[in-house]
Amino acid sequence: MRFSIITLFRELIEPFFETSLLKRAIEKKLISVEIINLRDFGVGKHRKVDDYPYGLSSGMILMCEPLKKALDSIEGENKYVVLTSPSGVLLKQDLVETNLSKKEHIVIIAGRYKGIDQRFIDKYVDLEISIGDFILQGGEIPALIIVETVSRFVKGVLHSIDSAENDSFSKGFLDSPKYTRPKVFEGMEVPEILLSGNHKKIEEYEEYQSLKITYKRRPDLLKNKDLTKRQKEIINKIKSEEKNGKT
Repeated sequence: MRFSIITLFRELIEPFFETSLLKRAIEKKLISVEIINLRDFGVGKHRKVDDYPYGLSSGMILMCEPLKKALDSIEGENKYVVLTSPSGVLLKQDLVETNLSKKEHIVIIAGRYKGIDQRFIDKYVDLEISIGDFILQGGEIPALIIVETVSRFVKGVLHSIDSAENDSFSKGFLDSPKYTRPKVFEGMEVPEILLSGNHKKIEEYEEYQSLKITYKRRPDLLKNKDLTKRQKEIINKIKSEEKNGKT
């Protein structure tokens, strides 16, 4: 899997890939990350990359020409161009798993200032992505989030691909609570069922806890969800417990 990131602030990007799993993934050549400095393709002696917008908008807009030159400098075919933007589709696990993780080469343009010229978006951008309903200084952090979440589906990056496939959201729900040693911490014990060795009972328990935490914290994930008969029974039980004052 190949990633290319076009940014005005490469110093915000580089340290992220100098540690942990992504560093090892790069060293093992499981993924590659190329950082392109947009300023290198600026116009004129001052390498200008932005200008005032037409119309009544305020702020500065990234210009088409530097962006096009930066994009053209990236070698290879099958480039899938992503723009980080508050106007983009919301980044969700399903988008990562069914779309982004299937691409060979993702080019991420880290948006800045008030945005970029719409003409460039219309002609060269395949997908605009937002990471949430809030505003950041720029698109560098969203770009890093995209690289990390997509890389998790590259074989060999994680110790087991099951780790990615069983993450929260991968099955459409939040994950169940997790525990590790010691069995008792400050008087709080690990749920007995998790120590039983009964895989079927553990699976049922974790499914129940997953649905419970999803129902309480992210009920929106359950809307229009095609639940199984068992899942519907669990949700009804959770609602009944809630009605009776149980947690």
